[in-house]
Amino acid sequence: MTLLARLRRFWLDVHLWIGAGLLVALMPLAVTGSVLVWHDQIDHALYASRYATTGPTASLPPSAYADAAQAAFGDRAQLTQVRLPQKPGDPVVAVGRLKGPAGQGGRPRTLNAWIDPPTAMVLDTAEVAKQATMVIHQLHGTLLIPEIGRKVVGWLGWAMFVSSATGLWLWWPRHGGFQKGLRWHRGASTLLNLHHLIGFWLCLPLAVLSLTGVYISFPQTSHALFGAPAPQQRPSGPGRFAPPIQPRLTLSDAVKIAQAEIPGASVTEINVPTKGKEPAWRVSLKSPGAERPKTVQVIDATGAINKARAGEARPGGGGPDPISKLMRQVHDGDDMGLLWQLVIALTGVAPPILGVTGVIMWLRRRARKPAVMRGAAA
Repeated sequence: MTLLARLRRFWLDVHLWIGAGLLVALMPLAVTGSVLVWHDQIDHALYASRYATTGPTASLPPSAYADAAQAAFGDRAQLTQVRLPQKPGDPVVAVGRLKGPAGQGGRPRTLNAWIDPPTAMVLDTAEVAKQATMVIHQLHGTLLIPEIGRKVVGWLGWAMFVSSATGLWLWWPRHGGFQKGLRWHRGASTLLNLHHLIGFWLCLPLAVLSLTGVYISFPQTSHALFGAPAPQQRPSGPGRFAPPIQPRLTLSDAVKIAQAEIPGASVTEINVPTKGKEPAWRVSLKSPGAERPKTVQVIDATGAINKARAGEARPGGGGPDPISKLMRQVHDGDDMGLLWQLVIALTGVAPPILGVTGVIMWLRRRARKPAVMRGAAA
């Protein structure tokens, strides 16, 4: 056996064991990724009442939305955040911390309220973590594995990338040109032809999505590798999930003080102070023409601005650096156009098809092997 044949045999074994050994784990990642491309559309279809706004803009002061949300929460939850609409026609979203036992990993359970911007009427309330779209997000991001789920998904992303690379190697025709590999009739088996054809056309998008998923799963390592600013570290210990306090300042006062720091800026988000050494309101303000909002911290006890903690807001935890933003956009399909979104959706269907066809071909080959050996012996 030549060196090239041995190398091909080695990569075939690697490709086979990744596909067969990790099929059960990779299938939910792939399928949920395909579904999440249409997250907003699914959310609007399932929960249409939340988005039935009566106008495009939030014309009332933020305190009106905060009061409406707290009235809707009642004794169940305490208001922690108000998010103003990002796009015309979106609802205002308020978040409250539910009273009672914490959720998974000690995380506080939250209750959301969707509010009509022109009227401050509450359109709906729900515990988002228990709803379909968020469960799909959690399955895709952590496989519902506590604590280490994100890292597990990251290593599965590496496995998917290796599977894509080895698949391309094995697809390449050993005899004949590149165009021969594009033909349907690569072999006598329909499953083989299907496996080769789907594998070729989707292996490169699959590799891209795998690597961007790895970047997202290992943020510290990825930022260091690309020389990007380190992502914000979540506080550890009891203060990580500190509950909101009963503030001395009113929400209106905090917003007024923050806006005086950046005249002409509009409010995008308000966070209520939480227990700690120096509780402060965090008010995100966006100036006209600015790409990102800036966060102003107003110390609740004194009404002074915390100059040391001012900076860019980080909605969604993506970080301000362009590399992280690009990785997230490519992986999720946000603002990438319909064509790339369709590619992501199709790519999510590929691993289950490739895995199942690959396992069936392997089982058939194993079943034929004894007969071939008996024939050779005869």
